[in-house]
Amino acid sequence: MTWINLRWNAHRRYGTMAAMPSLILLMIAGAVVAALWNSARAAAERAEALGRDACAAADVQWLDQSVHANGVRLYRREDGWLGLERSFRFDYSHDGMDRHSGRLVLRGGRLVSFTGPSAGARIIPLERGGGNPL
Repeated sequence: MTWINLRWNAHRRYGTMAAMPSLILLMIAGAVVAALWNSARAAAERAEALGRDACAAADVQWLDQSVHANGVRLYRREDGWLGLERSFRFDYSHDGMDRHSGRLVLRGGRLVSFTGPSAGARIIPLERGGGNPL
């Protein structure tokens, strides 16, 4: 048997075994991508619910019925592991003619920062005349 025949027989015998590590790595990479996608969608749904509820509580109109992811970064969790902090932007309007942006920051599923409408942030006109000064 020549060297080429020995090599061909080894390839025939072990060819499928050589492809196994790359297939396993591809499957692991696919699982990681699917887990990250699922985590991102869950965070977006949580941010959407928080934005919608905040707009309803402040009696403002929630525009576009969606939130937009605008940032992801790593942070150190309380247990020492790394986690993802995601920030989202949403738009709201007080009277339908204006447009304001709000911002949510989630660490995991927990809200850590919120900038947007609030029921106490209404503009109250000052009384003129004999009213009490503020």
